[in-house]
Amino acid sequence: MASQAQPDLTNASPAHGARHVAIIMDGNGRWAKKRLLPRIAGHRAGVEAVRRVARAARDLGLECLTLYAFSSENWKRPANEIADLMGLLRHFIQADLDEFHANGVRLRVIGDYRALEPSLVDLIERAVTRTAANSGPIIAIALNYGAQDEMLRAARHLAEKAAAGRIDPNEIGVEHIDAALDTADLPPLDLLIRTSGEQRLSNFMLWQAAYAELYFTDMLWPDFDERALAKALDAFRMRDRRFGGL
Repeated sequence: MASQAQPDLTNASPAHGARHVAIIMDGNGRWAKKRLLPRIAGHRAGVEAVRRVARAARDLGLECLTLYAFSSENWKRPANEIADLMGLLRHFIQADLDEFHANGVRLRVIGDYRALEPSLVDLIERAVTRTAANSGPIIAIALNYGAQDEMLRAARHLAEKAAAGRIDPNEIGVEHIDAALDTADLPPLDLLIRTSGEQRLSNFMLWQAAYAELYFTDMLWPDFDERALAKALDAFRMRDRRFGGL
């Protein structure tokens, strides 16, 4: 494969205009298969890509990076693969939390993560609490996340408030739904990236992506790095975002 010109990272800055980038991290299995390795090897390489991109997000001036780590549909995978993924998540938090905290990163989790194994839920919540007062960029991890489930939970929350008389159903607006979503206190989504050549959202941030720019790359997730992120941000900077206007 011919090498591609890489963007100069020294030219990538908050001038790209993106505050919040989300990534559908796809292609770990294919990466491993190409190398005749077991799928867990691809997931391990994918964790290394998470580390690279999380550091790059800070260097490139992003306020928030949201990563689709485990979907509500991923429970359909073989039990041993799910166990491997949860083990990698546990190790990632234990191994990298000190670095994130030292760099002022705030960890967030979106999705129904409390359905995970109790000791893992406790580990996640302690990590989120430890970094909550930091003032640096947000790294949001989507765990047991599905956008349809998120919107359903938001609708139920608003319905309960309406039934209790705390809100008039006729006054419910976009801002009320925004406030009921898992991403309520995150910046608006600017750019959604998907790796591995697939071009679908796979039940990820459907509400938030209403006016986000979409960026698809054939690169498999374990190969994604700071230069690939900078290239995506360069492409974002060239987009003409009209939000329904002229």
